[in-house]
Amino acid sequence: MPATFLGVRHHSPVCARLVARTITTLRPSHVLIEGPADMNDRLDELLLGHELPVAVFSHYRDAVRTTTSWTPFCAYSPEWVALTEGRAAGARVRFIDLPAWHPAFEGRSNRYADAEARYVRASARLRDRFGVDCADALWDRLFEAADPPDAGGSTDPADSPYPHGEDALAERLALYFDVLRGDAEADTGDRAREEYMAAWVGASLAEAGERPVLVVTGGFHRPALRALVERPAGGTPGRKGLPEVPRPPADAEAGSHLVPYSFHRLDAFTGYQSGMPSPGYHQDLWERGPRAAGDALVRAVTGRLRARGVPVSTAALIGARAAAGALAALRGHTRPARLDLFDGLAGALLDEAVDEPLPWTRHGRLRSGTHPVLAELVAAGRGDRTGRLHPDTPLPPLVRDVTDRLAALGLDFSGPVTLRLTEPSGRERSRLLHRLRILAVPGYTRIHGPGPGTGTGPDYTERWEPGPAVGREAALIEAGSHGRTLEDASAAALAERIRAGGSAPDALAGVLFDTVVCGVTGLLGPLLAGLRAAVDRSADPGPLGEALHTALGLWRHDRVYGVGRDPLLAGFVDAAVHRVLWLVEGVRGAADADPGRLRALAAVRDALLYAADGLTLDRDAAVAVCARVSGDREAPADLRGAAFGLCRSLGTGADPAAAVASLSGPAVLGDWLAGLFALAREELTASGDDSRSLLATLDTLVTGLSGTEFLVGLPALRQAFAYFPPRERRRIAERLLERRGLRGSARSLLRTTGDPLLLAHARQLEENVLRTLDRHGLGAVR
Repeated sequence: MPATFLGVRHHSPVCARLVARTITTLRPSHVLIEGPADMNDRLDELLLGHELPVAVFSHYRDAVRTTTSWTPFCAYSPEWVALTEGRAAGARVRFIDLPAWHPAFEGRSNRYADAEARYVRASARLRDRFGVDCADALWDRLFEAADPPDAGGSTDPADSPYPHGEDALAERLALYFDVLRGDAEADTGDRAREEYMAAWVGASLAEAGERPVLVVTGGFHRPALRALVERPAGGTPGRKGLPEVPRPPADAEAGSHLVPYSFHRLDAFTGYQSGMPSPGYHQDLWERGPRAAGDALVRAVTGRLRARGVPVSTAALIGARAAAGALAALRGHTRPARLDLFDGLAGALLDEAVDEPLPWTRHGRLRSGTHPVLAELVAAGRGDRTGRLHPDTPLPPLVRDVTDRLAALGLDFSGPVTLRLTEPSGRERSRLLHRLRILAVPGYTRIHGPGPGTGTGPDYTERWEPGPAVGREAALIEAGSHGRTLEDASAAALAERIRAGGSAPDALAGVLFDTVVCGVTGLLGPLLAGLRAAVDRSADPGPLGEALHTALGLWRHDRVYGVGRDPLLAGFVDAAVHRVLWLVEGVRGAADADPGRLRALAAVRDALLYAADGLTLDRDAAVAVCARVSGDREAPADLRGAAFGLCRSLGTGADPAAAVASLSGPAVLGDWLAGLFALAREELTASGDDSRSLLATLDTLVTGLSGTEFLVGLPALRQAFAYFPPRERRRIAERLLERRGLRGSARSLLRTTGDPLLLAHARQLEENVLRTLDRHGLGAVR
């Protein structure tokens, strides 16, 4: 008997219902499902009785390739229904696809994320034919909107919305997928997968004899599978023996575990490429039918909006329901479907025009800046369900290791944790929490502690706050792909980041900090050697400055981390200081202020202040370089200001009047100040009012500007003074009042009645009017 091929859309309720009805009527001896064949020996584990959604998480790692993949299932996934209903019917149920680690899945993080882009042209023609905006709307129009009104999860053929039963639906789906596949070319990976699945079908047909075989796969694969199985002369039918399940190479680490999944991860609006949008709505559709699903959606939207202070009147809800019903009738739906409800709610609840198309008129992520009401509509359709694994589910060793360590150290996520890093117990707990952090396991979030930069001084205290537990179990299971223990897993994760960082010093700098705080000492030597090698290749001072900041931060925390006197760290700091100074001296042009190179010079300053005994460059030589940059009229203004600031911060007494006088005009003053304040902003608030005071020099300069010159320089001046926190701005205002011998509130001086730039423009306009009146002898009053 030939196989029955059902092409489905992943996570589609109508396809899931069709699969259930087909198993009920066909009573197949074999049910073959698109899924990882290496899980066939563990199907009992998959069917333990989990709370869906769940997923099979697979991982693979060798010397050149690292990959992870998810195979998600929810209650209305056709693959899940095929698995459960096939088992219940006594069929031999098997997954027939290649394992997720196989190279055929290269570049895919999700097994069921078939790329719709492959059949864009056919989909576009169908959308035009049916007058819909996107593939999801097309699918709803052709299939989901025809769901029976009260079927719920029923498998009774009498519930079918099609006049000729499930056969009509299957034929319609087959035609739909034939049209799509006929317009698309399978890639190498898909061809390998389809050859492998066809081998399973042929072997199962031989094993089944005259009994029926049901094959459930993504609709894209159905035409190719049927052609492969039915091909003459050497075709797959009659094949003896089941295909061998590929095994990973001996030098690779690979495995699969079940993990809890969530509707958030299933939702097409959050980026799941093959996801059905609005999984919460579709869950209600599957369980209770379209009427109850629509009511639940309206209640969820109303509750979410009212909880956020958005008024939702009864009249608006009545209007939304009326609009949804009218749209359903206009679109030929027997009852309001998902898009009818969304459109009706948006029309009734939005009290202003939106600049972009509605989110559900396209497939993909919700865009940033989406109107809050629309975002709440999408979130209400998504739902907040998270799966839960059965207690007997086998877990990777890392889960037990972390659980035991947390218990031993008294970390139970019940409250904030403050750690003294100078104490051994504090450092041990800190290392554990940092290892969980770099493995992206939710739980604790660090809100205070030593950072990658030098800051104002060493900080020996950390504070961690507990966070939501959502996703913690899944993240911990997934982190088990990195190793059996927390030490091994964190080391593997950091090693991957080192490989990904390549020779970029700023990327390696972040790994350097995490490597030290996690206590992964085995990686420190190679990492520092890589950083040292990256110095000579660096052509941009910005990224190099980031790495230097990180290294100096660790240097100053030597009491805690014990790496400050490491010869490799000292060698990197010394080489980076030389390289940054060499690079900045060669910069020319009138580019805008560059925060990266300013931060790099700040790192050089800190090295000269806090790590001078590890440098082969003395302070006088560095000051000489910066003095040359400061006086170079061809250098960018921000770099000249930073170089001058470095000289002042090292106590050289450089003359601000001479430096300011060398500027080409007010247009570059703001950039010069931005560079100065990045390295020596305390210079402006320091006491003293002699001729070498920076505040006195700037005050004289700014008050001497004409109205036009002041307007030209004002935007950059405002940006430069943004370096100062409110307290320091008030101190500057106090000193300006003192210079003028005035009494008053510095705080009120900082308050304006409007935008300073607008006020300056108004003043300039007023002066222009007065000059025009004077020129015509009209005697303007002043």
